[in-house]
Amino acid sequence: MSFFSWYKNHLFRRPILIQTITTGTLFAAGDIIAQQIVEQRGLKSHNFYRTLRLGGFGLCIAGPSTAIWYRTLDRVITIKNPMLGLLTRVTLDQAIFAPCFITTFFVGQALLEGQENSQILEKLGDVNIKSSQNIYLKDIVLLKTLVVNCVALGWNTYLSVINKKSSDKVSVK
Repeated sequence: MSFFSWYKNHLFRRPILIQTITTGTLFAAGDIIAQQIVEQRGLKSHNFYRTLRLGGFGLCIAGPSTAIWYRTLDRVITIKNPMLGLLTRVTLDQAIFAPCFITTFFVGQALLEGQENSQILEKLGDVNIKSSQNIYLKDIVLLKTLVVNCVALGWNTYLSVINKKSSDKVSVK
């Protein structure tokens, strides 16, 4: 049995669990790419705690929430016209879920980094004022869980880099 057959079989039997594990893995992989390729830290300077934080966020927060959110959208939006149904789901996803998710990501990472409330608020202000349009535009490509998981590797790398830059700025003060 190939990996893809195994994955598809388990995804069918336990969709939320498998999507959650996949998301956690992709968040960790995204951080590894951020540290090793984008930041060029090298293995000796790799921050494994940071990778664990991002992977844990993907596993405990992002994975379950996106899996349940997309299943709920599919169940609740029952428009007969497939294109209109998709457009409605994407619109709801981008208008409701995406802003909440982005905020949850940055607050969650700040809490796991041990930042104080004032640092978290500063980080949110910095990220939201300077980067929200850029982050939000990149998030628009995330339409469904399958697409999210395919694109998530790059997205998680991007989030990790932005989070690190913001953390560096906050911790320097």
